[in-house]
Amino acid sequence: MSDFEQLLPLDRIRDGDRIDLSADAEDCRAIADRLGLLSLGRLEAHAVLSRDGQEVRARGRLKAALEQACVATGEPVPERVDEPFDLLFAPAPEGGATADEEIELDSGDLDTIFHDGAAIDLGREIADTLALAIDPYPRSAGAEAALKEAGVMSEEEAGPFAALASLKSRMDGGNAP
Repeated sequence: MSDFEQLLPLDRIRDGDRIDLSADAEDCRAIADRLGLLSLGRLEAHAVLSRDGQEVRARGRLKAALEQACVATGEPVPERVDEPFDLLFAPAPEGGATADEEIELDSGDLDTIFHDGAAIDLGREIADTLALAIDPYPRSAGAEAALKEAGVMSEEEAGPFAALASLKSRMDGGNAP
């Protein structure tokens, strides 16, 4: 069983159905482990389903409270997520591509999830949407000092304009009377 599995049988989905999902403590622990979070205190989602034949669209909002480790210090960084989502569940393409085959998607297909014709797993896709919504580089209040102490330059110090400013400074210093 996957974390936060919420299987919705296709034959029971009606256009306009409203779904409210809330992860229990066990689901939160499993999702936190999968996403590398220190903790996931809350994950809720509310969606309205629309159906067109075998395609099901879920539009809604997810809310979460979590903690991640700071990328520089490892200290806990709390984060709140409040993110809209728009997911399209569609039948798998004809010919059934295998795991090794590539499927071409255009930008309109980026939030398309293929289903087996029997059910969709809305919970799993909500957890995946959370993974995309969280800060990929969480920083605590002490992150900048820790990075500086480790010799990591800021973007301003390492960027091309900083190199030009340094070169100009050296050139101006060499031309001084």
